[in-house]
Amino acid sequence: MKGYLQVYTGNGKGKTTAAFGLALRAAGAGLRTYIAQFVKGREYSEHRTLSRLSDVITIKQYGNQFFLYRDPDPEDIRIAQKGLEEVRQVMLSEKYDVIVLDEADIATYYNLFTVEDLLELIHTRPLVIRRLPGKAVSPILNNNPTINEPAFQDLCRGKCKWGAPL
Repeated sequence: MKGYLQVYTGNGKGKTTAAFGLALRAAGAGLRTYIAQFVKGREYSEHRTLSRLSDVITIKQYGNQFFLYRDPDPEDIRIAQKGLEEVRQVMLSEKYDVIVLDEADIATYYNLFTVEDLLELIHTRPLVIRRLPGKAVSPILNNNPTINEPAFQDLCRGKCKWGAPL
């Protein structure tokens, strides 16, 4: 099965909600979704709602949000890196059709894992980049997997070679 990489970015609210909407649409189409939430470490109301669809949507948290008020400690890093490895295993299993990496970019910002670790994870499963509508992510090229989109600049923090194959 070919994958599609969708990136929701921007200031303010709506990115996680958009990803959860994708999970709901996938569930309606009979697809299974795995949602990995990095940084977040408590239950939100959407968890209670999505738990009713636990046969097709799995949500796991790999974070302790309290470090946002202090520097991350070794336990924060361990939890996030454990999550990265669990998601890698999930991707390799091909048990899920949709995989959401919520706040993964924030985890790289706080050095819970590196951008290179995240890109390696993304490469775990073959992807086709899909052009997304909207101002946040514009000309991602169909059938030409490259990183040349400004929306990836924050993710890559200058460590990506623009135009290099994904």
